[in-house]
Amino acid sequence: MLLISCPNCGPRDETEFHYGGQAHIAYPENPNDLSDREWAEYLFYRENTKGTFAERWVHSTGCRQWFNMLRDTVSYDIHSIYAMGQPRPDTQSGLAPGAATTGATAPTSSEGV
Repeated sequence: MLLISCPNCGPRDETEFHYGGQAHIAYPENPNDLSDREWAEYLFYRENTKGTFAERWVHSTGCRQWFNMLRDTVSYDIHSIYAMGQPRPDTQSGLAPGAATTGATAPTSSEGV
């Protein structure tokens, strides 16, 4: 089980959260101007990164607020939890794993994962 630190409610069990897909996908400025192929790419084409990946999550049984998470898809380690609208933290520029940009600490996966 993962222990996820909600920016509003603090650490909670992963069963209280729902995955919302890849983070930082910009909505098209003029969706009516897109071709069918461009619209399909916006809706369905996402990265499938092995390693550090930016994701959207919602605390569905708590505060119901959305936030972003930088998580390793191989080890499940959570590197950072940050607010929607914030840029993705750069783990290569010195952001330590487990450091959150929201001021709260982001826990890593619990034992046995």
